[in-house]
Amino acid sequence: MTIRVLLADDQALLRATFRLLLDSAPDLEVVAEAATGDEAVERARSARADVVLMDIRMPGTDGIEATRRITSDESLAGVKILVLTTFETDELVVAALRAGASGYLGKGVDPEALLQAVRTVAAGESLLSPAATTALIERFLTQPDARSGTQLPGLAELTAREREITVLAGAGLSNNEIAEELFISPATAKTHVNRAMMKIGARDRAQLVVFAYENGLVVPRGRG
Repeated sequence: MTIRVLLADDQALLRATFRLLLDSAPDLEVVAEAATGDEAVERARSARADVVLMDIRMPGTDGIEATRRITSDESLAGVKILVLTTFETDELVVAALRAGASGYLGKGVDPEALLQAVRTVAAGESLLSPAATTALIERFLTQPDARSGTQLPGLAELTAREREITVLAGAGLSNNEIAEELFISPATAKTHVNRAMMKIGARDRAQLVVFAYENGLVVPRGRG
């Protein structure tokens, strides 16, 4: 099955470069382009893309706000966002994850790594491993001027077991590691993780980790 990609970047030359690369892969197809955040939201709806390659810095509505609009639109529930940026700061990356992005890459990424990243998020996986996401969020939240974003709903809906699972996921444990920690099967661990994600409205595991930190289920080491 061909993965449909929307390119959102205000630089026409970069869009052309990425289009050539993506269209060279037999399983990928660029179906639309956008030069602003507003265009990205509009074309995500009209082109029915599977993955949006989203620049963070664009005129008017930026990539983070465009990501938030796309991920909050129920009609676009299957669309995945992969952030591409030259500004690889903790604050921007965490903001993108909070907004619903499934991962991020610097614009200097190796071509093959970019192609694989699109395939990864299209498959419904987070590009950042749980451990990498945890380390990123810890670095950001331990900064003196770090601010908490809008908390995801659903904390009160979690069962005691789901909270326990969320804490372990937030600490960077994989499903297999959670299973070993709680003496349950990996399939059961995965089921609990998926239920917790559904209750809090997380699109993937990256948002589950953010949720655990922002709701105090996991405390950054620098603040303990």
